[in-house]
Amino acid sequence: MLEAAPDVDPEVHARRWRILGVALVVGFMSLLDVTIVNVALPSLRAGLDASASTAQWVVSGYALAFGLTLVAGGRLGDAYGRRRLMAIGLIGFIVSSAAVGLAPNALIVVVARLAQGASAGFLTPQNSGLIQDLFTGDERGRAFGLFGFTVSISSALGPVIGGLVLQAAGEEDGWRWLFLVNIPIGLVALVGIWRMVPGRSAAQRTADARIDVAGALLLGLTVLCVLLPVVRLEGGDRLPLLLLLAVPVLLWGFVRWEQRLVARGGAPLLDVGLLRQVPGYAGGLAVGTLYFTGFTGVFLVLSVFLQEGRGLSPLTAGLLLTPFAVGSAVTAPLAGRVINRIGRPLTVVALAVMMTGVLATALLVPGREDTALVAVLVPALLVAGLGGGGVISPNFTLTLAEVPTRMGGAAGGALQTGQRIGSATGAAVLMTAYQVALAQGTSPDTALRVALVTALVLLSVAMVTAVRALRAP
Repeated sequence: MLEAAPDVDPEVHARRWRILGVALVVGFMSLLDVTIVNVALPSLRAGLDASASTAQWVVSGYALAFGLTLVAGGRLGDAYGRRRLMAIGLIGFIVSSAAVGLAPNALIVVVARLAQGASAGFLTPQNSGLIQDLFTGDERGRAFGLFGFTVSISSALGPVIGGLVLQAAGEEDGWRWLFLVNIPIGLVALVGIWRMVPGRSAAQRTADARIDVAGALLLGLTVLCVLLPVVRLEGGDRLPLLLLLAVPVLLWGFVRWEQRLVARGGAPLLDVGLLRQVPGYAGGLAVGTLYFTGFTGVFLVLSVFLQEGRGLSPLTAGLLLTPFAVGSAVTAPLAGRVINRIGRPLTVVALAVMMTGVLATALLVPGREDTALVAVLVPALLVAGLGGGGVISPNFTLTLAEVPTRMGGAAGGALQTGQRIGSATGAAVLMTAYQVALAQGTSPDTALRVALVTALVLLSVAMVTAVRALRAP
């Protein structure tokens, strides 16, 4: 058995895999709620008599609040302990899920979804922080492999689980059960967190626990000015795009503030020195962001195409997307086991395989229906999933490998913030490409091909970045 990580109690080290299991269940819940609601939007709009713009905020508001709180949540976990932040985040997630499920009107649904996303932002970075705290060497790669597996399948299984719940609970109020089901699962997970996850370590109790409020506000405004225009673009609102002009100024202000705080001996929200001092961190952050920009929107576009272009039910459309999850389930744990021996070439190869699957989908799916559609879509998405599973977990492992444990949560939160920004941006860009193509009078088949080619262009940028990271010392 490997030696325990520094400052880890031997009893905690002995149950590290069970602790990881509890953390991954919670992580799966929070990530699943990013996509599970997509198939329920028609039911939600009918049940609450909500506009299309309001329904879009049910999806976008969660992603926006999620992205805003990730780094701050990670930093709070670094300072005050993973167990405390996971408990606070999960309680907030449970309460807000109940509020969404029992909401009498659309306004309360949107507000509760914002609270639910913020709670998820406190929860999720504790996963990477715990892995940094509890695992070393090859075991850390295996742990990140399981985490990457969780990230991959949560995105792919969201539409399937949503379709199953809607079919079982009925169209009228079925959307409510997508959120109410979080309550019993969350309560069980809360008990597991309190009994299994360790509290503050000796190092955390003696470390500077002051929170960089100014840094959190500057970074929050930066993320807001990126995400808000993106999520509003999906609803056709282009005026918020002006906020993008403020991003470079706010980002510069955040970096300068953090540098000054470190120079004065303070406790920064995110030590930006990581970008140049820690090998592989900046490149891994870029690869993760660009990969999620290219791959996340593929599911949304395919789901819309299968339902509107082929007339399939939400459940059937979701089931046709599961081969990606199957492929990821195979390769993510395997990639985690071998990443420390193979290194960055694994990410490059996995990206190439993933892009091959997306290219096959773009070339073969348009023009096919029924059995012929299934015959080409299933293997193409399986190949894409086999590649996708080999990107996320190795990138986590390599990006955070040299990050000191005192910054593990904040650094992991920054990495996941990039993923959330990439996901939101990619979904908006691909859906916009699909809808613009339809508006010009093309068929759904041609619109799908346009959107998937757009995804391939974005993934190509991720590939170039990964190759550059491969050549870096």
